[in-house]
Amino acid sequence: MSAPLRMWCLRHAESENVTAALAGALPNAPLTAHGREQALRTAHTLAGEPISNVYASPARRALETARPLATAINLQVEPVPELVEIGIGQHDGSSDPAVRARTAEVLRAWVVDGRLDERVADGETGHEVLARTTTALQRIAGRHEGETVAVVGHVGSLTLALSRLCSLGASVWGAPLPHAEPFLVEWDDGGWNCPAWPA
Repeated sequence: MSAPLRMWCLRHAESENVTAALAGALPNAPLTAHGREQALRTAHTLAGEPISNVYASPARRALETARPLATAINLQVEPVPELVEIGIGQHDGSSDPAVRARTAEVLRAWVVDGRLDERVADGETGHEVLARTTTALQRIAGRHEGETVAVVGHVGSLTLALSRLCSLGASVWGAPLPHAEPFLVEWDDGGWNCPAWPA
């Protein structure tokens, strides 16, 4: 039996795309001032953990969230392209409330109803998001048997992947991941386990 992996997962801290109500992956959106404070608090919260690696989506807001933690424990952040947020194609960066509503509708279809063929416009299907995010998490787990790592990602892609991997299903719907709040995910020969989904 393999030694269990402990993975501290979190959504990035508050970012300007969120406060501006912009939809999409938006890779260049920075953290707000409040988000930078949240990232520092996360670093303080996890500083006592025996973290061997810090991984993050290559989106600016995820990297800016991860860096204070990595710096505090003398590590570098390792970007993982597959951890990016859900792609919504031609609508990326839209401030149209209808696009945001459609994005939420699609995520609900994936998480609650299991309808992974749904997509926003010419964006990704749930099959594509689930496959790439799951591949990233499983690759990280395979590299760190018996260790503790930190992973900074996004609300949509992390919710879809972890709700499936941990067999949480629709129970996570209505409890969106808060900004910069770490929660523990475990992996061993028995599979994936999320002891507590943050409310």
